[in-house]
Amino acid sequence: MTNDDAGSGARTARGGTDRQEECLDRPRDPLPTRVEACPPLPTAYDDALDGALAACGIVLDAAARHAIDGHVRLLLAWNTAINLTSVRDPAEVAIRHVADSLTALATIRDARIGAFLDLGSGGGFPGIPLAAAAPSVETLLIDSVGKKARFLAVAADAIGLGGRVRVGSVRAEGLAADGRHREQWPAVTVRAVGPLADLVELAFPLLHPGGLLIAWKRGDIEAELEAASRALHALGGGSIDVRPVALPALAGHALVVVRRGRRSVPAAYPRDPATRRRRPW
Repeated sequence: MTNDDAGSGARTARGGTDRQEECLDRPRDPLPTRVEACPPLPTAYDDALDGALAACGIVLDAAARHAIDGHVRLLLAWNTAINLTSVRDPAEVAIRHVADSLTALATIRDARIGAFLDLGSGGGFPGIPLAAAAPSVETLLIDSVGKKARFLAVAADAIGLGGRVRVGSVRAEGLAADGRHREQWPAVTVRAVGPLADLVELAFPLLHPGGLLIAWKRGDIEAELEAASRALHALGGGSIDVRPVALPALAGHALVVVRRGRRSVPAAYPRDPATRRRRPW
């Protein structure tokens, strides 16, 4: 967990200083740490999310929906100070972030996954909605940016998930070098972070044999699948399953579910970022 503060202090009165310098130096109001301190969500958000969940056949209980809505309220409030998402419209957040994240819920339930690691969590997608919708699942949210990790920790506590959702500010390579995490996780989720081959290289050392990498992809990914197959072979083998998302608003989106094989992952993996750039798959 990071101790980075997301902002504090009171607003200062305008003086005769340069406007750009004033904007940079002026302290921000403290960011909310309680859902009740955030503006309510508009009806358009509820309508969009209700329609998307119905189209996907997803039913959330009241506690899960309350937690997910609280997360979105905090996200939008913090987004004014920290770049957590480029999507500002609540109805768009409902579709492009919440519903998109929950398209993996059936995969997690069907595989009886009891814990998952979410790499590059950013604003908390897909990790927080999935954790809220699957209350028996333990979750570790990872983001290397301290202020984003701070938001994730605040959000998890504020919506009542702090007891089973942990947060870390560390890179995947660091986790893979830690014996408490290497080959210990039944599933790794990654959304909107890097090419699929890189995700295989980062996730497989963290997965136990037979574990699942669940990656969110969109558009033409044929070239990514070919490179991922090469990475798969080098890291001990496995299988790749592409599952199109059955939601018209997310046409062209797919879940790519990669199952790690039973052979050991060589200790040389994952390589550092510079080596991956010089020698891509």
